[in-house]
Amino acid sequence: MTLPQRLIPLLEQFDFSCERLLCRLAGPVMDSGNGVDIGVTPLGDDEHLWEPVPECWSVRHRGDGPGARATVLAGAGDWGRDAADSPHPFPPPSTTIAWRLSHLAEMLTLRANYTHGSRSLTRDGYRTPGDAAGAVAAFETASAAWREVLLTADDAALDTVGYSTYPNGSDSEDLFVDTVWWVNQEVLHHGAEIALLRDLYRAGLPERRPGGRGHAEVPAVAAQGRSPYDSGT
Repeated sequence: MTLPQRLIPLLEQFDFSCERLLCRLAGPVMDSGNGVDIGVTPLGDDEHLWEPVPECWSVRHRGDGPGARATVLAGAGDWGRDAADSPHPFPPPSTTIAWRLSHLAEMLTLRANYTHGSRSLTRDGYRTPGDAAGAVAAFETASAAWREVLLTADDAALDTVGYSTYPNGSDSEDLFVDTVWWVNQEVLHHGAEIALLRDLYRAGLPERRPGGRGHAEVPAVAAQGRSPYDSGT
């Protein structure tokens, strides 16, 4: 099948963002952006679950219950992802690498299923891995499933409203080409967040405690009721 011309740059963007994120997570090297290979330490379990600030949302063992401001551990199996019913907490909680990877893998898996699949998978039935290697593998599998969907899309599909019936988004109201664009933005922006968290963890900032649950002390200005980003601080 010949891909529609307007889908080609979207597919290339998706491939680039997934490949870059996977290299940033698993190594052994990644392209620095100027053609130079940079060594990468594979994501470990402590870093995967590291909470850089208080009240982070994460992936947790089901027996431990949800974290602060979460009301449920979403999914099935021994591990679940912090979540809450609408209206969601405000300001939104910061999230760990584990949370972001689980969100991406679940979203891609379910969207693929609700576009070219049984349309039967649910968030409640999704099984989130609790370890770093399992989380990276789950994202790789999910991104491959979504890519297979894209390879089957023709112009008619791209122009169809509700071609994807994914129930946890606006897909049923959107042209499929808009859904494809949106998925790319999800991978790009969460991938950038994960890369930043990796940099902070590698630099030892904020100060970490063993077990991946350490977080920064509250800055003095924040303790006084002011943001550390206020002018004059």
